[in-house]
Amino acid sequence: MADKKHLDALRIYWKEHKAFPSMAKLADVLGLASSGGVFKVVGRLVDAGYLERVDGRIAPTPAFFALPVMGKVRAGLPQEEDQTSGLEMVGVEDYLIRHPDRTVFCRVRGDSMQGAGMLEGDMLVVERNRPTKSGDVVVALLDNEMTVKYIYPLQSGNGWVLKPANPDYPDLIAHQSLEVLGVVVGVFRRL
Repeated sequence: MADKKHLDALRIYWKEHKAFPSMAKLADVLGLASSGGVFKVVGRLVDAGYLERVDGRIAPTPAFFALPVMGKVRAGLPQEEDQTSGLEMVGVEDYLIRHPDRTVFCRVRGDSMQGAGMLEGDMLVVERNRPTKSGDVVVALLDNEMTVKYIYPLQSGNGWVLKPANPDYPDLIAHQSLEVLGVVVGVFRRL
């Protein structure tokens, strides 16, 4: 893409400021000498679907935040390079969040869910008001204390048990109350 360096410059500016500069300052950000060049670049980025015009200003579209997928990489023995690299674009928010009006994040504290790949400091993507089924990972208030665990019905069929993904921790059964706050639908971490 001929305008990749311009798109990258706009992404960097957006990351730092959470907004775009005025059209007058865009020339500096894009490294262009004239406002005519700015209008041409912006026009091409609008046509390509990365930007849109809203009330006389430019705004990012979901495609603006999407990044290329390098392809599949084997976690075992090395493999030949994936020739489909860069053909797919994915926006992290679009990938992780299906219902933005019902989604919240929770940060993991502790190691009771490490067997499920949820480590200390990880961010959980939690969908609220989602039907809960046996085996879901849920964020719950158990006797007024928040936890993340697998949920299963009790053998007696009367109530629920919360199970950790670490054998060093016991199963939990509510003594007073159990409220499921949401179902975990994703997890991410910064290395």
